[in-house]
Amino acid sequence: MKVSDYIVDYLIEKGIKDVFGYPGGMVTHLMESFSKRADRIEAHVSYHEQGAAFAACGYAQESGNVGVAYATSGPGATNLITGICDAYFDSIPTLFITGQVNSNELKGELGVRQRGFQETDIVSMVSGVTKYAKQIQDANQIKYELDYAFHIAMCGRRGPVLLDIPMNIFRSEINEDELEGFSIDEQVVKSDSVDQIIEALDNAKAPVILIGNGVKTSDMTDHISEIVNEIGAPIVTSMIAFDAITDSRYNYGFIGAYGSRVANFLVAKSDLVISFGSRLDIRQVGKTRKNFAPNAKIIRVDIDTGELEYSVHEDEIQVTADLKHLIPEIRSALKSRDYKKRFDGWIKIADEIKMELLGIDDRLPNKLIEAISRHIPDNTSITTDVGQNQVWVAQSFELKTNQKVFFSGGHGAMGYALPAAIGSCIAKSGKVFCFTGDGGLQMNVQELMVVAREKLPVKIFLMNNQALGMIRHFQEMYFNSNYFQTVPDGGFVSPNFEFIAKAYGIKYCQVSSLEDVEKIPKSIFEDNQPAFVDVRISEDTYVFPKLEFGKPNQDQEPLLDRALYNKIMDMSVNTYEEV
Repeated sequence: MKVSDYIVDYLIEKGIKDVFGYPGGMVTHLMESFSKRADRIEAHVSYHEQGAAFAACGYAQESGNVGVAYATSGPGATNLITGICDAYFDSIPTLFITGQVNSNELKGELGVRQRGFQETDIVSMVSGVTKYAKQIQDANQIKYELDYAFHIAMCGRRGPVLLDIPMNIFRSEINEDELEGFSIDEQVVKSDSVDQIIEALDNAKAPVILIGNGVKTSDMTDHISEIVNEIGAPIVTSMIAFDAITDSRYNYGFIGAYGSRVANFLVAKSDLVISFGSRLDIRQVGKTRKNFAPNAKIIRVDIDTGELEYSVHEDEIQVTADLKHLIPEIRSALKSRDYKKRFDGWIKIADEIKMELLGIDDRLPNKLIEAISRHIPDNTSITTDVGQNQVWVAQSFELKTNQKVFFSGGHGAMGYALPAAIGSCIAKSGKVFCFTGDGGLQMNVQELMVVAREKLPVKIFLMNNQALGMIRHFQEMYFNSNYFQTVPDGGFVSPNFEFIAKAYGIKYCQVSSLEDVEKIPKSIFEDNQPAFVDVRISEDTYVFPKLEFGKPNQDQEPLLDRALYNKIMDMSVNTYEEV
């Protein structure tokens, strides 16, 4: 059989029903092979390779399976790189297949920049942002390389892999029965760290459990929910894991620069922080890492030893472990403990802080997000773009049963929300709600054609402030309000999005106030058709609270009255009787 036919059959055997890509000369054999198997796997044509890459990310985040995107050589391959980076930094299992010029056209050791038309060394370009990248030069290695690529994408800390395939390899004939594959027996190594975690909890008076994206990528959200409810201590999350635990009364929000004041205060006052699968980067812990949870013992659990090299405290306890194995062990160990009342005093402190700060940062965009979220049904997925809209969703979206939220977290790529929503929608065969901004949407606005063409129930909510709001805020804080290139007077202009929606044949409505939210037709939330809701915000927009660089996390802008700040910092669990 032909190699390209073998690749398509292999993807089908792996349970992949949809792939994303853009036509090009060096992938024509692959395209033709997809057409032969159209009854079992669908190749969705995007309108930019970056759109295909982000759609593959959304597909993987939704399905838990490997997302697949393909592109031709040269500009097709390089246009995938932003999506590859996104998958790498957010641990998304993805396979990128790039076409390449025929093997006899490759420059090899020649000193020329390029020998074949559109020849580009994509493997070297992505080697630092993939778990594995390989150019295949022997058709009989196709099974081994696919086996290995899938294994690498899914094992350990998940992430992207890339196979670069010359056109002559795609069209080569192989004997399927003679191909050698790759296999490995995965051994579960029992962690000896569970006792350390239990002992630390036994000795703590004010512990905080921090949930990171690793809990989501290891499919441990249900298990972690049971654990934290048994312990009965405050929970905080990273921003992109804010949806990892939604139904616990112990959840006090996400931490960091734009995080919940309550969550940041609790970490600052804690005597123990147990971090599960969170990178604890500068956006989470602040410029001066030792100021994060300054009086706490820190236990960090991560599958990636590289992340643990970037320590927070010199004396932190580091646990290298796969959460899908460690969390069940912890849950089993907790059966011999009874923490139900142990941390009641600490919870009273947390609730008191929450009441003191209730509504202190409420602003119109947050209220709009909260109001819209109340109408979004259960069992739906949400994507956000990057910028103010992303943080507003994390801060104010009221999550319901079985709702999931997908971000571009570590890479922070504008233009992510729409194509990721497409991938998620196709993976789940159901409604997806896409929150974006007038800047981010224009990065991949062409993907509206995919939504319209396939009549996907992607519901787009455009937070339209006619500005690049987050950078405009930076300019206000640090550059004397010189709004160069971020507002209409400075050079940034947005189109009439009503005309855009209508050009693609997508149902459109406009919102400009909280009252308007209640007038949005119910069909937009309930039917299985595309929709575009233009949320017009006429005022200058901000994300608050916001941490000024260099300050401790709990001292966010706008600054609290010093009497209130000191009152919260002086609250002590020792003032409550332990039950």
